[in-house]
Amino acid sequence: MIVYGDTKGATHVRKWGIPAAALVLGVLVAGCGSSQGDGGKPAAAPKAEKLGPDTGTRYTKVAVPQLDGLTCSEGNGGFKFGDDLDMGVFGVDDLPALKDDEREVEGEDSCFGNPRITISKGTHSATVPHFTGRTDLFTKVADPQSALDASFEHSMKLAQSYGRSAVGEPKTYSTKTMVMKCQQNVTDGFPMTTCFWANYSAVGEVDFYPPNNQHVPLDQAAGQTRAFATAVLSTQSATTAP
Repeated sequence: MIVYGDTKGATHVRKWGIPAAALVLGVLVAGCGSSQGDGGKPAAAPKAEKLGPDTGTRYTKVAVPQLDGLTCSEGNGGFKFGDDLDMGVFGVDDLPALKDDEREVEGEDSCFGNPRITISKGTHSATVPHFTGRTDLFTKVADPQSALDASFEHSMKLAQSYGRSAVGEPKTYSTKTMVMKCQQNVTDGFPMTTCFWANYSAVGEVDFYPPNNQHVPLDQAAGQTRAFATAVLSTQSATTAP
């Protein structure tokens, strides 16, 4: 099943086997907006570094990322797999969530490149983002590596129980500012690459759709994940913990 909606949340459910006229509307909604560039320059694997100490930097909101070659906006880009196949950030309920008026501070963003990615099933096709990202903010993440491991294991197992199938082995990355773990998988027949990340203030995930119907390489996905995480945690919204 796929779900189409506006960029701030899917509102209409459509199955792959729908009439072509109805599907065209979904594709137009999913592909609205324009972008320049080639979908972002292929990112190299992040330089391997030991995670640095907690500097006390905290963030109060999730910003819409500004990334070269990509047009990003809040929401899922008008596309969802449905049937609980869409990835989320789970397994970190024990962390102290940052709240604003009693609501947990989190965000979902989607980024489109040029040319757009189109996925097809049977006689139907849909335009999808290059990737979607979900970010949860916390007052403190004392051990980012433990939070990453918990989120990755819980979220991937949950997704697999709904039909995602892991491909190969996951790969872990570490930089001075964050840790990441990436895994290729197959979702509703499509080759996806998913990366989870964590630092001392946030835990998130980025789900990469398949250009040319191929998995995004793990190293490239990790590099783009680092760029995305850095961009959504804008220094304009940063505070320093006492």
